[in-house]
Amino acid sequence: MLLVLCVDLDDDLGRKTGLDTPVVGRDNVEEAAVALATADPEDSDVNVLFEGVHLADDLSGEERVEVAAVTGVESGDVEANRKVGREVDEVLAGLQTSEEVRAIVVTDGAQDESVVPVIRSRVTIDGVRRVVVRQAQDLESMYYTLKQVINDPETRGTILVPLGVLLLIYPLAVLADFLDLPGTILGLSSGLLGLYALFRGLGLEETVDEAVARARNSLYTGRVTLITYVVAAALLVVGGVEAMNTLEAARASAPTLDAASTVAALVYGAVRWFAAAGLTTSLGQITDEYLADRFKWRYLNAPFYVVAIAAVLHTLSAFFLGFVSLAMLAGVLTAGTLLSVLSTLTFAVVEDRLGEHEDAPGNGKAA
Repeated sequence: MLLVLCVDLDDDLGRKTGLDTPVVGRDNVEEAAVALATADPEDSDVNVLFEGVHLADDLSGEERVEVAAVTGVESGDVEANRKVGREVDEVLAGLQTSEEVRAIVVTDGAQDESVVPVIRSRVTIDGVRRVVVRQAQDLESMYYTLKQVINDPETRGTILVPLGVLLLIYPLAVLADFLDLPGTILGLSSGLLGLYALFRGLGLEETVDEAVARARNSLYTGRVTLITYVVAAALLVVGGVEAMNTLEAARASAPTLDAASTVAALVYGAVRWFAAAGLTTSLGQITDEYLADRFKWRYLNAPFYVVAIAAVLHTLSAFFLGFVSLAMLAGVLTAGTLLSVLSTLTFAVVEDRLGEHEDAPGNGKAA
C-alpha cells in the first residue's frame, strides 16, 4: 500500500482553516486544499495538498493508494517535528490494511523536508516530492539556506564575521580619510582580518578559549601565578629593550660586529631580566603547588636551574664581548654545573627521606 503524505510543518492548514488534522482521504484532502486556497490563495501549502491529490490519482491504478495531510506547529522547531510524528502514527494506525505501507512525502520546500527523518523512522519512504511555485523555487531554497547559516553558531562565526570585517573596511577607510589616518585604519582592519583567518585556519580557537578560561579561573581562585606571569612578561619586555640598548652600545664602540658578538651583546643585555622573569614564575608556581597541597621538594630545583643557566649565559656572553677572562668563564661554568647537580641531589634525597618517614608504620600510612 502506498501512502501519500502532504506535510505542512508550520500548520498553515490548521491555523487558517480551523480544520482538525491529520486529514485522511482523497476527498477530505481536496476539500482541505480548497479551504486553504479560499483562506489564503498565496499559501504554498495549497500546492502541496493539490499535488498530493494529483499523485494519488496518478498512482491509484497500480496499487492501493491513500493520501493524508499532516501538520506541525507554527514555530516550526522540534515540537513541530514531534507533532508531525504523532499525526503520522495516527494515520498509520487508521489504515485498514495488512500490506506493507510505503510513503511518498510531499513538501513545499527544504524547511518542511527537515521532518523526513521523523517520518522515515515510522514508515518506509519511497520518495520526496518538493512542490513550490516554479519562479520561487530557487528563492525559497536560498532563503532557507541563509536562515540556517544565520542560526548555526559555527557557520555564523565562520562566514559572517569575515564578511562583517570586509563590509566595515569601506566606512573605516572613509573615517580614516576624514581623520587623515588612512594607513592606520586600513592596516588595523587588514591585520584583524588576517589574524582571524590564521586562527580559523590553524584551529586555534579552542586553545585561545582554554587559555582565557585558565586565566579566569586563576583570577577567581587567587592563584599567585597570575601575578607572577604579568610581572614576568614586564621583565621580558624590559630585557628585550635592554638587549637592544646593549647592542647599540656595542656597535658604537665597534661598528663592525660579527654575528657571534651581536648575539653575545643581545644575550648580555637581556639575560639578567630574563632570569628575573624565570625566578618570578618559578616561585609563583611553587607557591601555588604548595597552597594546593601538591608541593614536591624537587620543584625547588627550578630557581637554582634558572640562576645557574643565567650565570653561565651572562658570563659566556661577557667573554665574547671581552669583559671577562677565560679563567672567569671556566670558574662560572664549573660553579653553574655544581649548583644544578647539588640542588638536584639535595632535593631528591630530602624528598626520598621525607617520603619514607611519611610511609613508615605508625604514621597513619601503609609501609
